[in-house]
Amino acid sequence: MNTIEMKSSFDHKKNPHRRYNPLLDEWILVSPQRANRPWQGQTEKRIEEKLPIHDESCYLCSGNIRVNGEKNPNYKGTYVFDNDFGSLMKDDVEFPPQKSDFFSLQPERGINRVICFSDNHSLTLPEMEVEDIKNVVDLWQKQYEELGNIDYINHVQIFENKGQMMGCSNPHPHGQIWAQSSIPSLVARTQENFKAYFEKTGKSLLSDYIQQELEKRERIILENEDFVAVVPFWAVWPYETMIVSKRKIENLIQFSETEKLSLASIIKDLTTKYDNLFEMSFPYSAGIHQSPTDGELHPEWHFHMHFYPPLLRNAEVKKFMVGYEMLAEAQRDITPEQSAEILKNLSTVHYKTK
Repeated sequence: MNTIEMKSSFDHKKNPHRRYNPLLDEWILVSPQRANRPWQGQTEKRIEEKLPIHDESCYLCSGNIRVNGEKNPNYKGTYVFDNDFGSLMKDDVEFPPQKSDFFSLQPERGINRVICFSDNHSLTLPEMEVEDIKNVVDLWQKQYEELGNIDYINHVQIFENKGQMMGCSNPHPHGQIWAQSSIPSLVARTQENFKAYFEKTGKSLLSDYIQQELEKRERIILENEDFVAVVPFWAVWPYETMIVSKRKIENLIQFSETEKLSLASIIKDLTTKYDNLFEMSFPYSAGIHQSPTDGELHPEWHFHMHFYPPLLRNAEVKKFMVGYEMLAEAQRDITPEQSAEILKNLSTVHYKTK
């Protein structure tokens, strides 16, 4: 007697499935049925110390001596300087690239800078005023233009690592800039996919994507006149988000004053929601993706900013990228739609001020 196996109907909220990331041309496995599995693994220590406005031992604070013996000016607001322990060097070395099947090697030249967001040691972006965050955006814009005009700089990466869990060695509010002669691998892959879509349709990939997200309203977290904050359909990290400009802007230089203020506003609201999620200073790595500074035209590019937070269930349990993720492809449990709903319903009033 033949047994006919009855197939159940697919439900993306319950059944495992794969989702495609058009920015990187790769897939992610989503396993919503695992979201409630018991956890007996590692938990993180929750450290919430009250920081002073000025810390005499902090090498980023106004007026303090850095490790290399240089003294910071008595700055107010933002401050930028060359990283004392940069991963790149400005030196132009004589060394022809080595190309082979297995041992390709080429020198990499660049500049690393540190950007202090505020002279107030105790603040983070969600606790700053919108106008003060706008000053940070102003500095990002100036640095992108300045560094991008250096003849050997072809890519400017602006980013922030927030919190000890993300390897941040100093709690002072700050970010970094790595400007280099090559276009990094992930950015190059994004550019290839942007270009292929633009050549096929004559449109920006992210313009079309965001338009459909705005119509569906399933994963939109925040929206203002100029920007949208969304949990991407292909998000890897549990509470990953992306800020995308509504207008097809290629890079920071093209921002108007109004758009810079709008970006500052949505960054404040999004990071406030993050802090409110577990009522803690929420760790993340965030960074801007924008057109290269290689002197070429890049009509395919569309400005966006990624936020990659590691926390999963609460302040003590984080997402680990191990095993299957390292050997096969990225995987997540909670669906992007679930995390979007959670983030959307959080207040934009910081929990510390309630």
